[in-house]
Amino acid sequence: MPSRRALIVGIDDYPTAPLLGCVNDAKAVAELLRTNHDGSPNFDVKVITSDHRTITRASLLREVTLLFTHQGGDVALLYFSGHGTEDNLGGYLVTPDASEYSEGINLTDVLTLASDSTAHERVVILDSCMSGNLGSIPATGAQSANLKEGVSILTASRPSQVSVEQGGVGLFTELVCSALEGGAADVLGAVSAPAIYSYVEEALGPWDQRPLFKAHLSKVAALRIAQPAVPLAVLRELTVWFPNVDSEFRLDPTYEYTEPTADPDHVTVFKKLQRCRDAKLVEAVDAEYMYFAAIEGTACRLTGLGQHYWRLAKEGRV
Repeated sequence: MPSRRALIVGIDDYPTAPLLGCVNDAKAVAELLRTNHDGSPNFDVKVITSDHRTITRASLLREVTLLFTHQGGDVALLYFSGHGTEDNLGGYLVTPDASEYSEGINLTDVLTLASDSTAHERVVILDSCMSGNLGSIPATGAQSANLKEGVSILTASRPSQVSVEQGGVGLFTELVCSALEGGAADVLGAVSAPAIYSYVEEALGPWDQRPLFKAHLSKVAALRIAQPAVPLAVLRELTVWFPNVDSEFRLDPTYEYTEPTADPDHVTVFKKLQRCRDAKLVEAVDAEYMYFAAIEGTACRLTGLGQHYWRLAKEGRV
């Protein structure tokens, strides 16, 4: 079984500025990452929350180090929800034992650990203020602060920007969870870090906090498999309905169940084609909707996206 490790951290219990939603956020993310939509195992999750243990700078740094220095594996993922801060040296994940000049874990150290990890893909998701500082390492001399291949960073806010809590949950994490549940899934149900960012970024208005995504990836791993938009068995039928990638599937009133001439077998096929239409894989020909294509006896065809999945089905990859 592939090795997928996730360290999930939520801290509410800060002595001077307690939070309300970070523990809830961490538990929600952990629950989603443990299994895929069909109940199959996904990440081996370790959850650290302030309602169950005292989290210090040293203990958190130890856990983050163990996550990224574990040898090999497919994906190593860090999620943190809690306070963040910044100074002239960069940003920090704040721990309850924070003090002047020792606020918590420096984001530069987090990035260094992630970059040096031997896991194939390393993902860091931060729901904290000033979290956009991650990856913004000042260049020294001729060296630039490029991410190493295989690292992706998703943060709730830009540098010097706060992260919003509302209703006992973080706004950013609420959207991340919605994305993992399927809001950011592709046709096959795969949810990746770039897709989560696109989903969150689109959901937040221009006056809200702005998420940030930084990555250096040659291959994108699925962080979770949600319910596919179209069942795999239906995707495989694309090559039956459309013998060639540019074929058209002829329709007539027998495909529409409201018509007196409706044929039950045709109606079943048409419902599957309409589901493919909903997933933007199929479109009507010379008609605004699939219904009118059937009533008027025209046809439907594959969209550009549909042609992509047709080829995958043809090659036996779905």
